Amino acid sequence: MTHTPSTQSPHISVVVPLLNEEESLRELYEKIASTLREAGKRYEIIFVDDGSTDGSFAVLQELHARDASIKVVRFRRNFGKSAALSIGFQEAEGEFVVTMDADLQDDPAEIPGLIHAMGDQFDLISGWKKKRFDPLSKTIPSRFFNFVTGKVTGIPIHDFNCGLKAYRREVVKEVNVYGELHRYIPALAHWAGYRVGEKVVQHHPRKYGHTKFGLSRFFKGFLDLMTVLFTTRYIRRPLHLFGGWGIFSFLLGVAIDGYLSVEWILGRTSLSNRPLFLVGFLLIIIGIQFISIGLLGEMITRQDRGEQTYSIRETIR
Repeated sequence: MTHTPSTQSPHISVVVPLLNEEESLRELYEKIASTLREAGKRYEIIFVDDGSTDGSFAVLQELHARDASIKVVRFRRNFGKSAALSIGFQEAEGEFVVTMDADLQDDPAEIPGLIHAMGDQFDLISGWKKKRFDPLSKTIPSRFFNFVTGKVTGIPIHDFNCGLKAYRREVVKEVNVYGELHRYIPALAHWAGYRVGEKVVQHHPRKYGHTKFGLSRFFKGFLDLMTVLFTTRYIRRPLHLFGGWGIFSFLLGVAIDGYLSVEWILGRTSLSNRPLFLVGFLLIIIGIQFISIGLLGEMITRQDRGEQTYSIRETIR
């Protein structure tokens, strides 16, 4: 049945990034649409095809023809989940924005509960897949990753990488997602001053296809964590990071070489056979380099740049 949306702005925008999920798309759409219609909510569903090589885009065209509440964005190639979410956030017009994966492991029936859990207390609710149906090769690294990330960021949530999240509109319009930082959206939002909460959600076994998780993503995740820490805490004051280590190294080197110089002046030692003197000299050089990097960083931050790292092939509205 063809559904014609209201001319009013949607209440809920559902953003679904996808890559080669042809088999699951029709079932996913039916579940999302039926859930939101039963809840009496005006909605839009934004599918972002991240360079699929199967028949995913043809299915999306078919769904758009049936329901004009569907928007489809198609990338020219695979740019990654962060780019897909970023353009989905740009397209979203709803008061609330919900993200979910396209593999049917996230349950659309959780959408009303996530928004209700937000209430007046939170700006972002992250799903927690407390009971997971993934292989141990995925769940064990994920638990370790979430534990470390929670400790480092200071955000008490259990599942940073859960694709099922609900946001207020202002969060997705302000938080800048790029590279592979999608798993750190709660941290980015938290450090921007938004209130982050968590809700246990239902998780389902994968019905079609295969997981795209690999150990390389696990290790890259920790590199991205370093990126998040730097870009959120020190992006506007890089000298505080590099300068701090630089001053420590410089002063330690000066202290070492100063002590050895006094010993040499008093005739108690010879500098030619003291490797520690070279160590102190090296620490001074490293300290100066760190301080110089911090100063260069301060100069660079004076220039605000916006870089688009994806190329859109076509958009259907």
